[in-house]
Amino acid sequence: MALHRWFPLLSTLLWLTVTVWGAKADPELPAAKNDNCPQPALERLKKHIVAAGETIESIASKYDLIPATLMGMNPSLRQGEARVGSEIIIPPYNGIALEVPEGKTWRDLAAGYNVRPAVVYEVNGCEENPRVVFLPGVNWSPEGTDVEFESALKGYPLPTQTTVGFAFGWNLHPITRKVVFHGGVDLLAEPGTPVFAAGDGIVAFAGERGDYGNLVVINHQEGQQTRYAHLDTIAVSAGQTIQQGMQLGTVGTTGFPDIELPHLHFEVRYNSDLGWVAEDPKRYLQAAARQGDAMFSRQQTTQVEQR
Repeated sequence: MALHRWFPLLSTLLWLTVTVWGAKADPELPAAKNDNCPQPALERLKKHIVAAGETIESIASKYDLIPATLMGMNPSLRQGEARVGSEIIIPPYNGIALEVPEGKTWRDLAAGYNVRPAVVYEVNGCEENPRVVFLPGVNWSPEGTDVEFESALKGYPLPTQTTVGFAFGWNLHPITRKVVFHGGVDLLAEPGTPVFAAGDGIVAFAGERGDYGNLVVINHQEGQQTRYAHLDTIAVSAGQTIQQGMQLGTVGTTGFPDIELPHLHFEVRYNSDLGWVAEDPKRYLQAAARQGDAMFSRQQTTQVEQR
């Protein structure tokens, strides 16, 4: 292999060595945040507009990164193509960004990926409870996040296919203007629009929960979960068995939505050793939309049976 292809890895290893040698004496119990802490990696993201002739490999080389890093930070690249004119996020060095699962901490993620706690702590600006952390030196892989597509989710969560107002992944927040991780998709819909279950399952939660507002969570087979947030009304209860197409409630504006237009915040998660981890709902929604009239007919039939 050509020497230049090792440069990103060597630079990452050098950075990690310097960081570890400069870490606090007790990396398991880091001291309180101080002025010596670096700016968090996720506040140092750059934006890159893909130009004609550029590839994932050439863009990665330009920023001394490996292609897996760009694919991990940008779901739009995971099909192996960089679309001309699209905007992608560039991290300061190789690694992956992960949302801290519910009930877990950044220390759990560090242990799970075998990264020293002191390194994770400093890379993330010495924040004690970050919601999303950057793990340096860890390569993104589709394994574990790109499950076989024969899934339990076959239905669209709204009566008809609609526009995505805010996509999954790293985005420029329309209100704060900061780059943030969005764990689902915001599907534009008028208040009062019926919200349907994307697949058969059991209601794990139904009620109010912080930023989500009125929320319904359904656990499905094959270790999958869907979440339906900012609802106006909720028509199901925890422990209830749900069939695909059953109405869960209606679109609302409860909680703290990321965009001003009314919408359904829809998430797909998979069960891992670290908890329920968010994945891009895009392919599930596209497959469900392709079912078209057949799916819509089933939803209508289910509603009649419920009455």
